[in-house]
Amino acid sequence: MRSTTDVHVGDELPPLARVVTRRDVRAYAEAGGDANPLHQDDEVAHAAGFPGIIAHGMFTMGHLAACVVAWSGDPAAVLRLSAQFRAPVFMGDTIIAGGHVTEVDPSEGTAALDLWVTVEHEGQTEMAVRKGRAVVRLG
Repeated sequence: MRSTTDVHVGDELPPLARVVTRRDVRAYAEAGGDANPLHQDDEVAHAAGFPGIIAHGMFTMGHLAACVVAWSGDPAAVLRLSAQFRAPVFMGDTIIAGGHVTEVDPSEGTAALDLWVTVEHEGQTEMAVRKGRAVVRLG
């Protein structure tokens, strides 16, 4: 776990990247109980105007949470996490989570983080998550 003495405003979280696969999305749907066909059936996704199935928004947020946990060193240190979803994530896309420290409160033993997830799709990069926020307990 990170401590208040080694965390400073402006510190960057190391980016965390992954390529999204059908297997990932299927596993997420099974674990989360979300059987929405938009995430499982290409024909349904096509009818909704997408080129194929899309990942769950919460799948993307889970990737964002993994980035925060990797930085903090302790899953229990993540006190709050929120995000605004901005773009769909398709199979084969690369999502990259990152962020930076915006506040350190030694009296509370916490750090506030601004977070984001970009998605790389067919040579284009856009924000999949914008205005993500987290509060992390420090040691």
